Amino acid sequence: MKIFYLILTILFAFFIVTFSQFNAAPVTIKYYYIQDIVVPAYMLIFVALLVGVIITGLLGVVERFRLNRTISRLNKTVRDLRKELRDHEAPPMIEERKKTPEASP
Repeated sequence: MKIFYLILTILFAFFIVTFSQFNAAPVTIKYYYIQDIVVPAYMLIFVALLVGVIITGLLGVVERFRLNRTISRLNKTVRDLRKELRDHEAPPMIEERKKTPEASP
C-alpha cells in the first residue's frame, strides 16, 4: 500500500511541475488603488486553491464544534432519561428461602 501512495505522490508532483511549466505566463492583478501585481498564472491558481482549502477547513472545524455540542446535549438527555427510568423501576423482589432441616450427626 505504501508503494501505491508513493506512486500517487510522484504522479501528483509530476502534475504540479508540468502544470507550472505550461502556465508560467505573467498575469497582472489590478484591484482599486493597489499597485499592479505581476505573478505567474500557476501561482495565482495555486494561491486560489490554497485559500479555498483553508476556508473549507475552517468551515469543517466550525461544523465539528457544532456537532460535538449537539452530541453532548443528546448524551445528557440520554443520561437523564436513564436515571428517570431507574427511579421508576419497581424494587426487586426478594424471595425468602425455605429452611431445610439440617441432618443430625
